[in-house]
Amino acid sequence: MAALVRPRDGRMLGGVCAALARRFGTSALTMRVIFLASCLLPGPQVLLYAALWLLLPGESRAAKAAAW
Repeated sequence: MAALVRPRDGRMLGGVCAALARRFGTSALTMRVIFLASCLLPGPQVLLYAALWLLLPGESRAAKAAAW
């Protein structure tokens, strides 16, 4: 499994769905459809997306931290 970082390429908004898709080996489109379908259910999906956007490091920042 790949590391959980937001990629520079393949992102639409914050890169969270693209990061999750890389991590679990699916396409980003599949992950986006799953996220949009989950928004039809009650729950804090949008807040979770925002939290992951803030907490997941970007690909360039993670590379700098690994090189340190």
